[in-house]
Amino acid sequence: MASSKSKKKSGRKKVVLAYSGGLDTSVAIRWLQERYDLDVVAVSVDVGQPDVDMKDNIDRANRIGALNAYAIDAKEEFVKDYVFKALKANAMYEGSYPVCTSIARPLIAKLLVDVAKKEGASYIAHGCTAKGNDQVRFDVSIGALAPDLGIIAPMREWVMTREEEIEYAKKHDIPIRVKKQCPYSTDENLWGRSIECGVLEDAWQEPPEDAFQWTVSAGKAPNRAEYVEIGFEKGVPVSMNGKRMDGVSLILDLNEIAGKHGVGRIDHIEDRLVGIKSRENYECPAAVTLIAAHKDLEKLVLPKDLLKFKAEVDQKYAELAYDGLWFSTLKECFDAFIDKSQEFVTGTVRVRLLKGTAQVVGRKSPYSMYDTGLATYAAGDQFDHTSAKGFIYVWGLPLKTVAAAHKGKGK
Repeated sequence: MASSKSKKKSGRKKVVLAYSGGLDTSVAIRWLQERYDLDVVAVSVDVGQPDVDMKDNIDRANRIGALNAYAIDAKEEFVKDYVFKALKANAMYEGSYPVCTSIARPLIAKLLVDVAKKEGASYIAHGCTAKGNDQVRFDVSIGALAPDLGIIAPMREWVMTREEEIEYAKKHDIPIRVKKQCPYSTDENLWGRSIECGVLEDAWQEPPEDAFQWTVSAGKAPNRAEYVEIGFEKGVPVSMNGKRMDGVSLILDLNEIAGKHGVGRIDHIEDRLVGIKSRENYECPAAVTLIAAHKDLEKLVLPKDLLKFKAEVDQKYAELAYDGLWFSTLKECFDAFIDKSQEFVTGTVRVRLLKGTAQVVGRKSPYSMYDTGLATYAAGDQFDHTSAKGFIYVWGLPLKTVAAAHKGKGK
């Protein structure tokens, strides 16, 4: 955790601000000082978002007037305690996309709370709007971890357009990045990239190519397939193509490999927690590939009843993550169940990447329940065919009994 040196104490109460370095949170530093008479401690968290200069964030926050500024590299913690937990649960919100933004928010909230306790702060502030899901995730997570801390959301309070924010920044000598305004609203971490707003708000219009950065279109992807072999231990990916890798490196490398084959583009209508239907687009090359591989390995090693029940838990798990309930007791109990279910989810899965698809084409495990002797129709068949007639009789007896009882008694 890198931080600037604290300035002279003013005697005012402190607020810890989730600081991205962008326009909104840069303006928020000065606005919190003026509106609430608070000393601001800025905290920037690296969860794998590309092209973010954490040192620059510290310098920028200090120039604006923050009492202190922290830059936290949280990629390893994010992968170990959030991404891989979600992967073991095959967490796909509404069955459509891997939860990505929603699982980064509770980690950031936890780190904000940690800094608040260290600094003796009374409040935590964030730059979420009143229409999105993130405000819920931050507020609920902070409340679960530190119910004594107050929460301030400047963008729920001030009434400023983007142009008015820029004027506010100029008036108060707030250094802001001068760059071409993106026509989309995006959020990125190493598990996924979300894209919304602009022309994407027209649910009928196909997403333009300039909305995507991590993936190529299927039409421009290579014509030749590429194969990747993912090694898992207890549900966690630990190697790729025979090379043992740490989680962060594996995900970043797989994002690049799968992305160049157009894997991981998702376009769907999403039910937001606040009751709004929203058209959302995502890029999740590594996540889509790893979830496909993990689910297939589970089919190889887990019994039928566990697979069926776990699918229900997985769905609920994704909803809890999306709804900001990462630190709930129910989610904690699900973690215990899922960890137990992963005891034998060890093996290797071969995935073919081609023209926007990640298709599992091979799998093996020391705990495989697939028995060739039972499954084959060729020589070596070990299945007892004589048992089939008795099984069918017992299995179908209830239906036969009902049919006999109702015969001739219907209308």
